[in-house]
Amino acid sequence: MGHDLSGMKTAKGINMLEQVRLICKELPEVVDLIDGHGHNTFKVKDKSFIMMSDYGITFKSDLETQEILLQEERFFKPAYIGHRGWVSISDPQDWEEMGVLLKEAYLRAAPKRLVKQFVDAE
Repeated sequence: MGHDLSGMKTAKGINMLEQVRLICKELPEVVDLIDGHGHNTFKVKDKSFIMMSDYGITFKSDLETQEILLQEERFFKPAYIGHRGWVSISDPQDWEEMGVLLKEAYLRAAPKRLVKQFVDAE
């Protein structure tokens, strides 16, 4: 993953990005790039599963998990993609929890071959 690419401008954003990169480096074939809006986006096989800005992290989920997460004030429904189950958090504190959620996001986006490779390696 190229680490010179960062759309982050704040210390908080840079710290979040470092944490997310630590989580994602264990995941097979993840690409970390800047999208057209200047957001750090993590993809697997051209499918996004995390989008980030200085304002927080948005990650792929499903409607059922989204409903559970939204019961906690920390999480909120992002504009445009919230109806597809994506979830946002503006100031994550619990990186162990985020690790679980972001790995789930990856597994939702990854092709079966990579899911198997990741699950077998765990």
